[in-house]
Amino acid sequence: MAATYKEKEKASVKRTTIILEEEEREYIDSLIKEGKEPGIKPLISKMLDIYRSMMIYDWRFPGEYYCGVSRVAFVNVELISILLQLIPEQKWRETGKKLGEAARISMEATLNLEATNREKWPDVLKRLRVQGFGDFYIRDKYLVIKAPFINNYEVLRGFLENLLGISLESRTTNPPFVFEFVE
Repeated sequence: MAATYKEKEKASVKRTTIILEEEEREYIDSLIKEGKEPGIKPLISKMLDIYRSMMIYDWRFPGEYYCGVSRVAFVNVELISILLQLIPEQKWRETGKKLGEAARISMEATLNLEATNREKWPDVLKRLRVQGFGDFYIRDKYLVIKAPFINNYEVLRGFLENLLGISLESRTTNPPFVFEFVE
């Protein structure tokens, strides 16, 4: 049975015209010219993905940002490193575990994402990547973290153990971090 005009119209891509201020258009053009963005459509798609994944619709701009139940802030990794340096070495893993518990509760309450369910780990690790924690890869019996935001392997180990409900063994002490799943 042939589709009606209205059905075809619903299924087709819709065009939208956006009127930009001259300064905004110049900025977008400069991003494209410098090779930072491939074009307007990919830029807008990226912006919408960030808007959705970071729950920007809940933000009280400027200065008060929320992702569901959790208030978030843009913090330099150097500031986190300074804080971690002040924690005694014997407390690193315990500190990470407390952070992991807070992250797990936030993900469960905000995203209905059960972080301890292995089937949900791709979504959990994607969420961590979106929030800037680093790039996470599961390789066989290993969890690899490239460009970690938390650059202390024991704090990160405790964080991931409590977040994911698992035990890990550190295989590297410097980034990129490699943790082995302990059964």
